[in-house]
Parts: sequence; structure tokens; C-alpha cells
Amino acid sequence: RYDITKMLILLIEALEVVNMLSPEEILCSTQQVIAGLEALRGENRSLLESLQGVMENHPAPQSGSVEQEKSSIICQSLERIELGLSEAQVMMALSAHLGSLEAEKQKLRAQVRRLCQENQWLRDELASAQQRLQEREQDMVTLEEQNRHLQFMLSIRKYDQEEPQLDDKNTSSNKESLDDLFPAEDEEQSQMSQPHHSSAAAAAQQGGYEIPARLRTLHNLVIQYASQGRYEVAVPLCKQALEDLEKSSGHIHPDVATMLNILALVYRDQNKYKEAANLLNDALTIREKTLGMDHPAVAATLNNLAVLYGKRGKYKEAEPLCKRALEIREKVLGTDHPDVAKQLNNLALLCQNQGKYQEVELYYERALHIYQSKLGPDDANVAKTKNNLASCYLKQGKYRQAESLYKEILTRAHEKEFGSVEGMKQ
Repeated sequence: RYDITKMLILLIEALEVVNMLSPEEILCSTQQVIAGLEALRGENRSLLESLQGVMENHPAPQSGSVEQEKSSIICQSLERIELGLSEAQVMMALSAHLGSLEAEKQKLRAQVRRLCQENQWLRDELASAQQRLQEREQDMVTLEEQNRHLQFMLSIRKYDQEEPQLDDKNTSSNKESLDDLFPAEDEEQSQMSQPHHSSAAAAAQQGGYEIPARLRTLHNLVIQYASQGRYEVAVPLCKQALEDLEKSSGHIHPDVATMLNILALVYRDQNKYKEAANLLNDALTIREKTLGMDHPAVAATLNNLAVLYGKRGKYKEAEPLCKRALEIREKVLGTDHPDVAKQLNNLALLCQNQGKYQEVELYYERALHIYQSKLGPDDANVAKTKNNLASCYLKQGKYRQAESLYKEILTRAHEKEFGSVEGMKQ
């Protein structure tokens, strides 16, 4: 009994300190308690077997003998020990289950963290994809609008042969480049796309300035090589001629300025705009000094320089040059000369690329009046200027005015081709 009491006391003391221990320490203590209870159970069973042997060999005269009392106490102790062992085993199983649950919880937490990271990455990817989709949709709308405009322009291309072409290397697709008008000796490159114009001198006279006779052959030869794309021949030819002219006449001479213009336009045709601008500025300075500030050759050089700046998108720098060329041509040729109308077209294009639509309308309307009064309503420049003015109306949302002009162009073209529209109806 003393040993049993001692073991129970130890068990109670062990249970009292459970709350002060960590899960690992509790598990270790439980295992020790189980081992102690099993040892105690073995001792009690031995005692019970001994008592039963004694009771069998010496039957007690009365039921309340000492051996029966001891046997009863030991049986009660064994029952309590079995109960304690069962509870300890339950605690061990519960501890193992809790450990398994904790491991599973940690695993689930790791999975949740990974899923959160993946979810955030997917959200970022979705936002980026939506932004790219919106940009592509905007680009698609812009391209569709441009495509519709280009299809319409192609449908009336036969009535608009001199429409300004886009510079596909140095301006954006929605900017109109300047037309290389005024085919003076400064605009030989505009003739390169038209090889059938063999007389550059005759073309030069249209701009109010004639190429010197001794440079005409060289000028025509350079145009021929450049029109064939043989710049490796045209450029050295110009440079050699320029060097010879400077040796014989000096740098400040009109013929030197002419050759500088020819070389500049060859460079421009190669998209070497910086070199071309330097040469044109040099030629402008020479012509202003030798020919005067209001000479037609000065106007031609100013116009070429403005066209060059326009091709590079420098519309603000080009506009004053174009205006000065216009003033010179008005002074020399008169305010109602067709070449003045061509200069007005160039100036209108520069202003249109800057969004100055009121000025654009005034310039086109004035140019249209000059063409109609001097060249007649059937001249190609009339249809071209009307088309340019209609395009300006479209950009401002003035669809009725644009529609009216387009109808005038198409009606006039139909009458020229097939006769009166009214006659066809009849």
C-alpha cells in the first residue's frame, strides 16, 4: 500500500506540473508516467497472484479476512492503474494527432503564401495585359481611320496627281510632308521622280530664276544619276564641280550657291537632312549677298530650306522661311501668280501640321482663287487645292464643307471624262 500511495503521489505531482511544461516536455513526462504505471501494474499483479495463491492454500474461516481485504485493495489499484494507462495512451495519441495537425497547418500556410504570391503575380499580369489591350485597341481605331482616309484618297488619286507624299523615314504617318513645288534649279530633286522633264532650265524659269548655261549640262547629268539612284556618282560629280567653281570664282559667287543647292537636294533625296540643311543655309547666305534679299533665287532657296525642315518635322522653323519666300514671290511675280499659289499651298501644309486651321483655310482659299482665275477650273491644281482644303475641313470636323468640296471635285472630273452630269440623267 505504501508503494502504491507513493506512486500515486508521484503521478499527481507530475500532473500538477503539466501546465508549466512545453508540449515536448509534456510528451516526455507522459512517457515516463506510462513506464511507471506499467511497472506498478506488474508489481500489483504479482502481489495479487501471491495473495490468491495463499488464499487457495489456506482457506479463510471468514470472508473478512486480511488476505481478502488486501486482494480487494490491489484489484482497486490495478483498475486505477489501467485507467491511468488508458488516459496516458489517449494523451499520447492526442499529442501525435496534434503534431500531425500542426504539420498540416504549416504546410497549408506555405501553400496559402505561395497562392497569394501567384495571385498577386496574376493580377499584375492581368493589369498589364489589359493596359496593352487598351493601347492596341486605340492603335486599331487610329489605323482604321487612317485606312479609310487612304482608301478614299486612292479612289480620287487620278484627280490628285500632285498630292504631297509622306516622308516614310522622317515623319510620322499622320503628318503631311511638304510638296517640292517651284521646280527652279533649287528643286531639281522634285524632277527626279519625273524623268520625262528633260529640260531643267525650262523648269527653272517657272520659278523666276534660270540656271546659268555653263551649269545646265552638269545639272541635268546629276539629275539623271540621282533619278537612277546612282548617288555614288552624283555626289562626287557635284563635289568636284563645286571645288572647281570655288577655285575659279571664289566661294561667294551665285554659281557656287547654285551648285550647293544641287548637292543639298541630292543629299535630301538620300535623307541626309543635316548635311542638306548646312549646304542650303550656305547657299542662302551667298545668294543674299550676291543677288540681293528679294531675288527669285533667294525665294527658291528659302522654299527648299522650308521643305527640308518640314520633312524633319520642324514646322515652326520652316514657317517663317516659307512666309519670307511668299513675300519675295509676291513682290517679284505679283500677288496673283500661280507660283504664289504654290507657295501658299506649302505654307498651308506647314500651318496644318501645327494645328493652325484658320490660317490653313485662308491660304488654301487664296491659292484656289488664284488657280481658278489664272489657270481655269479644269486645271489639276484646282482639284488638288480643293482636296487639301477638304482634308483640312475633315480634321476640324467640318464634314459638310468637306463633302461639298469632294462632290465638286468628283463632279468636275466626271464632266471632263463623260460629259455633263445633267445630260447623263436625261
